[in-house]
Order: sequence, then C-alpha cells, then structure tokens
Amino acid sequence: MKRAKPTRTHTAAATGSAIARGDADDCPHGPGRPRCPHAKLAILEAALALLRDDGFWEMSIEAIAERAGVSKATVYRWWPNKASLVVDAFFAAISPRIPFPDTGSAREDFAAQMERVAKEMRGPTGAMLAQLVTATQCDPSMRAAFRERWLRPRRAEGTDAVRRGIARGELPEDLDIEFLFDALYGPLYLRLLFEHQPISTAFVRDLVTTVFGGLTQRSPRASRGKRSA
Repeated sequence: MKRAKPTRTHTAAATGSAIARGDADDCPHGPGRPRCPHAKLAILEAALALLRDDGFWEMSIEAIAERAGVSKATVYRWWPNKASLVVDAFFAAISPRIPFPDTGSAREDFAAQMERVAKEMRGPTGAMLAQLVTATQCDPSMRAAFRERWLRPRRAEGTDAVRRGIARGELPEDLDIEFLFDALYGPLYLRLLFEHQPISTAFVRDLVTTVFGGLTQRSPRASRGKRSA
C-alpha cells in the first residue's frame, strides 16, 4: 500500500523530528558557508526534511547541500554517500525518543522501549522508517548504513538490558541475544511494511509476554521465583 506523501514543510521542527545540537559536535574546522558545528546540524536537518518531503529516492546530495546552505564538498566531508547521511539524520532525531529504561525488570524495559518504538511507527516517523527499510533491499549503501549506524548501536543498548536481566536471573545465561531482538522487533517491522494489522500498544504487550514467557521457562532462577511467589 502506497503511503500518502506528506505536505511539504521547510524546517526540521515541522517533521516532528528536530535534531539535537549535540549530534553535530566534533566536526572538523574548514571552509564552508555556515561554520561547524552549525553546518553539520544544518545538513542533518536538511536531509531529514527532504526525506519527509520528497522521499529517499528523489532527494539528492545537491538538494541537501542547497537546503542547508553549504557546498557539496562540505557534505562529503562527513558522509561518504546519501544513504549514510540520511540514516544519521533520521536516527539522530528519533533515538532520543526511544531510549531503553532501567525499570528493574528486563521484560518491562523492553515493553516500555517497544511501546515508544510502536508510537513512532504509527506516526510520520513510521512512513520515513518504511522508506529506509525498503531502500535496504535494493541499495547496498543503504543496507550497510542501516545495519552499521542503526541496528548495531540500538542492539548494543538492548544488550545492556538483557545482561541486567541475566544477572537478576530473569533470563537464561545461554540466551541467544540476536534471536531475542529478531523475535521482539521483527513483528513490528512486518506490520510497519505490510500495514495488515495495527502496531498497537496491546500488540506490543502481547508480543513481549509471548517472547519473554518462553524465555523465562528456560531460566531456573526465574522459575524458582515464580514457584515461591
């Protein structure tokens, strides 16, 4: 099903995904119309706005540079290609809104974080994310950027939550962490792309209960805790 093209906007704030200035730090000094870190921030915001306005396939480095008020050379100083820039821009905006909490329970950590992800998927952010995921299937640079700049950092955050759960005896020590991530988040992306069912809070809760219910049966300490409760 083709998603409706959003109304054109001209600011990062209008996308609902403003990028924090901290994401533009550590840029090298050099020539350019706006000075860094302002130039890097302007590029990220321009890429994000064009992703929403025009879509990944229609946008270009030239258009990003023009919108940001910098040269193409300034863009390429930090990013080797369009895919790397777009992924950085998109996830610099969304990452602060989907952190992993530390609730004292691995199950609740994932439930809370996945509910935040689901909320983003239901809105304009979901339409942009679907574009990026779709692009990974036919653009090797996007596939590499998505894997290296999104999956690995996000899964590193989730791994911390898993390790806390293992230390508390909630999860088995021999848990395949990559399998856990695939089992939990794969269904969210399936519904995002096919739109055959809603990505509701109830769906997220049922998903977490099902996956963690199977895992806790393998954890002796967790099982003992249930029997003694």
